[in-house]
Order: sequence, then C-alpha cells, then structure tokens
Amino acid sequence: MIWLILGVLLFAGVHAIPSLAASARASFIDQRGEGPYKGLFSLALVIAIGLMIVGWRSSLPSAIYAPPAWGRWAANGLMLVGLLLFIASGVPTNVKRFLRHPQLLGVATWGVAHLFSNGDSRSLVLFGGLGLWAVLQMVLINRREGAWAKPEPLPFSADLKPLGVGVVVFFVVQWAHPWISGVSALPG
Repeated sequence: MIWLILGVLLFAGVHAIPSLAASARASFIDQRGEGPYKGLFSLALVIAIGLMIVGWRSSLPSAIYAPPAWGRWAANGLMLVGLLLFIASGVPTNVKRFLRHPQLLGVATWGVAHLFSNGDSRSLVLFGGLGLWAVLQMVLINRREGAWAKPEPLPFSADLKPLGVGVVVFFVVQWAHPWISGVSALPG
C-alpha cells in the first residue's frame, strides 16, 4: 500500500508546485529553461503513475465500508458525467462558461464515482486521494489566478462533438474495464 500512497502523494505534489512553490519553479526555469522543467515534471508524473499501478497491484484490499446496492448504477452515471467534463475541458465548449475547472471536476467526479462502487482500502487511497487532490487543486488555482473571466458563449454545435466523443469513450471504458481493473464496471 505504501507504493500506492507514495504515487498519489507524488502526483499531487508535482501538480501543486505552480501554486505552492511558484518562486522555486520560476527560479528553476530561469536557470535551466522551461524544457528541463517540463521534462522533470513529466518524468515525476510517469514515476507517480508507475507507483500507483505497482501499489494498486501489490496491495491486498481490506474492506473499509460496504458500497450501497445502487453504487454501481451511481458510479456509471457519474463516470459518464466525469468523462464528459474531462473531454469538454480540452476544446472550446459552453461548459467552460459555467465551470471554471471542468477537467479537475471530471477527475473529482471520477473519484467519487469509484467510491460508490468500491469500499476497500486501496480504492479509498487511489480514488479518494485523486478526487481530493482535484478539489484542492481547484482551490489552489483559484487562489493563484484570482478572479475568473468567463468565456464568451459559443454556438450549441460546439458542445455536440465533445458530447459524442464522451459517450463513445464511456462505452469503450465500459468495454475495457475488465482488462484495466480486473472487474466489470457494469451494474448488476
């Protein structure tokens, strides 16, 4: 379990650098350039993800709570919403007029979704940890960047492509979930 915890903490810590260590980040970039900073940032994230994978696979889960009987249904609904938010964050959409951080909100929704259907220790660390990270990251970014300037409205058609992509990705993830995690994500 220690590798899983270290992976989640490294992932969160690396992402917190721009907000919590802005002057150290700026100094590093001034001395060595943005390329080396981005390279180290990326390397640290690859290591964090590797630690999370190794930690997940090597941890024996112990029950913390019993998920509700409707938990998988809720998880599936929330996963669709989370994927739609995550995908909508990468292109111009009207979602960004209503939500400042759709990608991070998508990650938080992903975390909550998985906690509705998993009540074990390693799920709490991974999904709860990354969900909590996403919420804290939103707070840190808001504090760092100040007031939010909402984008201008876009035609409704701008929302259709990300919506379609999100639905397709949802069904691909449903199909691939047994190979990703070893369990089906389908309710029932």
